[in-house]
Amino acid sequence: MNYFALVGIIVVYLGVIAYLSYRGYRQTKNSQDYLVAGRSVNPFVMAMSYGAAFISTSAIVGFGGMAALFGLGLLWLPFMNIAIGILVAFLFFGRRTRRIGHRLDAGTFPEFIGRRFDSEWLKIACGLIIFLFMPLYSGVVLIGGARFLQETLHVAYPVALLGFALFIAIYVTVGGLKGVMNIDALMGSVMFCGMVFLVTMTYVELGGISEAHRALSDLTPLVPDGLKPLGHVGWTSMPRFNSQWWWTLVSSLMLGVGIGALAQPQLAVRFMTVKSGKQLNQAILVGSIFILVTAGGAYVVGALSNVWFYRNPDFQQIAAEAAGGNPDTIIPLFINRAMPQWFVYLFTITLLSAAMSTLSSLYHVTGTSFGHDVFCPLFKRPSSTLVTKIGILIGIAVSIFLGFLLPAGIVARGTAIFFGICAAAFLPAYCAAIYWKRATRAGVWASIIVGSLASSFGLLFLHRQESAAMGICQALFGRTELISEFPWPFVDSLVYSLPLSIAALVVTSLLTRPPRPELLEKCFLNIDQTNR
Repeated sequence: MNYFALVGIIVVYLGVIAYLSYRGYRQTKNSQDYLVAGRSVNPFVMAMSYGAAFISTSAIVGFGGMAALFGLGLLWLPFMNIAIGILVAFLFFGRRTRRIGHRLDAGTFPEFIGRRFDSEWLKIACGLIIFLFMPLYSGVVLIGGARFLQETLHVAYPVALLGFALFIAIYVTVGGLKGVMNIDALMGSVMFCGMVFLVTMTYVELGGISEAHRALSDLTPLVPDGLKPLGHVGWTSMPRFNSQWWWTLVSSLMLGVGIGALAQPQLAVRFMTVKSGKQLNQAILVGSIFILVTAGGAYVVGALSNVWFYRNPDFQQIAAEAAGGNPDTIIPLFINRAMPQWFVYLFTITLLSAAMSTLSSLYHVTGTSFGHDVFCPLFKRPSSTLVTKIGILIGIAVSIFLGFLLPAGIVARGTAIFFGICAAAFLPAYCAAIYWKRATRAGVWASIIVGSLASSFGLLFLHRQESAAMGICQALFGRTELISEFPWPFVDSLVYSLPLSIAALVVTSLLTRPPRPELLEKCFLNIDQTNR
């Protein structure tokens, strides 16, 4: 590998990003520019920024590696990402979020919820939940990018992690959301091209589409003996129904990420950055194609990597065995060993783009949650970009710490955990904020509290993978989970925390006094006027 050429390409690319960040800094005149990009973002930029914030190294590296384990059944996830994360989100959430957000002059997701239900403390609570839990998602995305740099540049993991985080800290702190979204659009375009090349090169390497999928199907007898009892029946089939792996794939990876996308603060705030509903409509096609190519392509390549590793004389193993059992290293290893050197250079930029685009959005939302939504209201100070930047730096520091602390193979699972927590805590309140006039402040409080506690209780005491790792249940009750009867140790907490959150919202709202009519009129008057 020509390291001088690779480093030169990276330096030029980072220089372009630095320029866009500087432009964002020059165009940021006030807090609205910093928080919602002045509400004047081009629909293409908005769609690419939304997609780039959505699809990160957790999708390409983490879920791509999980596709190498589970197979093509994971392709149901990009279908849900498009159907729910794009079509439902833009058509049924985006337009109303934009209009109500404009009327309430909301600059963040917690502020949107707080002002919709006329509660500053509700805004603070939402901001605090985001600030406390989002570093988990940031940490796993950071791990995905650092693992690829470690494999490609042959540098120590701590060096890759710290260097990567440092550069992102500089440009996201300086540019605000204008800089972040313009950079996201560039990175999204790079990601799209990189994934098109990767899918094409993979099929060429394996002898074409038909031959590649036939060969993957022929690997079924190689399913490890330890996985067969768990429900693994081959890489071109779904796991056996009601098996351990079926519950993991469906309840954790598919439902958690598929439904959880609707309640992602870093995505919802983008609906408030465009001028009209018409621009949201224009963004749907761009966003759908982007998700299909980037996420769908990563999962196809992840599954097909089993064929390449098995055929290669240096490995002659399935992908998980070749990667030493760590799914987070499967895609980086495959890229560096199966692809030509010029493509490794291209895909290094693609992976950097995927990680940096999502991390910049996550750090920006972490900072605004800390500064704009929690610190300034608590201490009765006006919104300050300085405090927001301090919040960004705190979020980065915590995610770096988690990058060293979290175990191997955590990228996909950590993403699913965060998405599930957001769905349980925020999705019922978010739906009620834009659709249900009878929803009350007390109902939203009940929903957020019940959803957060039920989700956390499931992770600590019911879902085996997390409860065993954290050890709290073992220390208190002498067992890894409270309910050991199948399938409960493998059922994701979202399956019960989201219904409980919805029930808390509905019951409490119906038992408490309706909201003020003047607030409802302000939010909902002529709300469904076309493209307004």
